Amino acid sequence: MNTQGPISAAPLEGVTLRDFFERDAIAVARDLLGCHLVVNGMGGRITETEAYFPDDEASHSFRGPTKRNGAMYGPPGNVYIYRIYGMYWCLNFVCTPGSAVLIRAIEPESGIVEMAERRGTDQLTSLCSGPGKLCQAMDIGIAINDRLLDREPYALFPSSPVPIVSGTRIGITKNAEAPWRFGIQGSRYLSKPFR
Repeated sequence: MNTQGPISAAPLEGVTLRDFFERDAIAVARDLLGCHLVVNGMGGRITETEAYFPDDEASHSFRGPTKRNGAMYGPPGNVYIYRIYGMYWCLNFVCTPGSAVLIRAIEPESGIVEMAERRGTDQLTSLCSGPGKLCQAMDIGIAINDRLLDREPYALFPSSPVPIVSGTRIGITKNAEAPWRFGIQGSRYLSKPFR
């Protein structure tokens, strides 16, 4: 893990949090791969992401601002957390208003014992191999929604460039053909393999 500390809490050296996230969600989704996310001392390397836009029927922002998706209209670098299937939390980072990047998987690096206890498995590749799994493992829930990534309990560390693969997003029925899912090529820490 990078030990030089967060660089303006943004993944690119010399770039502010706002400048990094106030861009197209596809660019942000790709650039987040390889970065190290820590929440309350637990986390790892981001290995898989998905991009969502306000004019995207699969996005929570498609019908405009609501009480549930309000954090999606916060400043760039804001955190948007929501529940799916009535039981799993999902973690997203806001880009331009109404667009966001879903963090789909990480490679665990810190807090592994605690994460394994929460998930009920010691299989490292299964700890955070999906958006619900990583939120359960890292104890991410609505209590830490609608906060900027440069504020506790979040920390985001930079990365060197990584080889990237892309494909269609997972678990959606609308705009399902959009190739806006991205992953680190060859990673074993993904929610599902890329075709």
